Formats: sequence, structure tokens, C-alpha cells
Amino acid sequence: MNGSRAARRFCIAVGAVAVTLCTTVAQTPRGSLFIIGGGHRTPEMMRQFVDLAGGPEKARLVVIPNASADGDTSCRDMADEFRALGVRTVDCCLLTHEQASDPRSAAQLDGATGIYFTGGDQVLVTKALVGTPVHRKLLELYQAGAVMGGTSAGAALMSKVMITGDEKLNRDTVNAFVSIRKDNIVTVEGMGFLTNAIIDQHFVRRKRHNRLISVVLEHPELVGVGIDEATAIVVRHGDLFDVIGSGSVVVYDATHATGIRTDRRGNLSADGLTLHILIAGDSYEMHSHTVRPAGDVR
Repeated sequence: MNGSRAARRFCIAVGAVAVTLCTTVAQTPRGSLFIIGGGHRTPEMMRQFVDLAGGPEKARLVVIPNASADGDTSCRDMADEFRALGVRTVDCCLLTHEQASDPRSAAQLDGATGIYFTGGDQVLVTKALVGTPVHRKLLELYQAGAVMGGTSAGAALMSKVMITGDEKLNRDTVNAFVSIRKDNIVTVEGMGFLTNAIIDQHFVRRKRHNRLISVVLEHPELVGVGIDEATAIVVRHGDLFDVIGSGSVVVYDATHATGIRTDRRGNLSADGLTLHILIAGDSYEMHSHTVRPAGDVR
């Protein structure tokens, strides 16, 4: 299907509330992030996303399916999933870069209380949206209190530094990410809802430790957060996140690591890289690099 035709059909204005304040995610956001590591998601998990968006009756959700190979079908399926949870207002927005660059397109997101990015290829989303008026509108909505959610590719794009899934040095697509090397993992600018961390997904299931460690050692000021399948983190105020779901979340923290270096082959090395493995009920505060185990009410 022609992309422009699909966009015209699926991009529907969802409200009349205009956000006029120019904001950046450097401010403390009033919204939340609902970041799913891919795989199976239960209705109970998705109800939490809906509740963050205002509940079934008040939520005004917009699905952005750019990552999907078939955006039309992905949009319809996701909208049906939300409607099955009782959500009354669900719209789909599939835009080309040209369309997203038109300032009038941003008005189609007015009044949205929740945005959901589908899985697929995260680069397709960032190529279409990053730096456009639609991107700025999404950041404003997040600042104003909307929840931004996504799974798989829709998780990876949440961070400012985004892992694309490609390598520069290793061309073996069968045996991928077999080393921890400098300047190997391809990153680009993501949507930037999360500026203090790098997100990876399908993490434990697909054994993606090498690539996240590599990126963290190249960006030691950022926390690496690897989210497994059927698992999510709920980020509040851009900092504290809670773990939900049936799997694990792995955190790599190099902020206090010393001696980050490479050998002549480009292999990365560091002393004092911190690892945390979190499960449902655990929380993590990114600015203080503090784990709050399940049941800790501090």
C-alpha cells in the first residue's frame, strides 16, 4: 500500500487540546514510560499502560506502527488489543518523514494521553520522525503527562542513544554480537524520551549482553538497561523505574568504572563495571544508581 495513502487513512486527530509550551526532556517529565522488552504481553500488563493513560474510559491512545513491515495490519491489531481492554478511543498514526515534517501533522496528536510504538525495526521510526514537528509534539506530550509505551523496537527507540541492531565490524549475520569492541555497535539518535539510559530488548532471551556492554563502555555516563521478553519497566519522572512481568531486567552501570580502554584489536576493557539483575517488584533509581528490592518501602 502507498505510504502516503496509508498515512491519510490512519492519521486521525484525537482531540482539540493544544500544547503551546515549548519543552525539552531535560526538564522533569510529568509523563511515564512503559517499555516492554518484546515477546508475550499479558492483558494485565497492558491494563497498567491503559491506566497510566487515564483508564479505559478517559484514555485517548495513538498507535504509531512505523516500525512494522505492515503498518496497516499492525495498527489494526494493536487497536483491537486496546479496545478489548475497554479503551474507547484508539487512533493510528502512520507518517512518512515528509508528512511528519509538516507542522500541521503534529496537531493530529492533540489530546493524546498515551502513545504506543509497535515492534519491528526501530530505525524506520527514527528516520520518519526524529527532528520533525511530530517528534517535538511527542516530547511535549510526555512532558505534559502522557505515557509513552512500546515493545521490542518500540522499546529501543525510547532512549536518546538508540541501538539499531547493526554492527560495523562483524558482518556475520548468523553469529552476531560475539565481541565487546569499540566502535562496533551502530547507534543513532532515538526519540529521546529517556536521556540517562540506553535501552536494549529481548535481552536475556537473545543473549544481547555483549552489545549493551559495548555501548555502555562507550557511553559510561549512561546506564544500560536490558529488558527481557514478557517484561517491562515503568519509568516515572524520567528516573525511577519499576519492573513488571515474568522475566528479568539487567542493568549495566559504568558511571564509576575506571580504566576504560582498548587493546590494539579494539577490545574494550574496564574496571568496576556494575551489574544488577532485577525482577518483578524491584525498582531502580537511575540518578542515584540505587536498587530498591521488592518490598522495600524507602
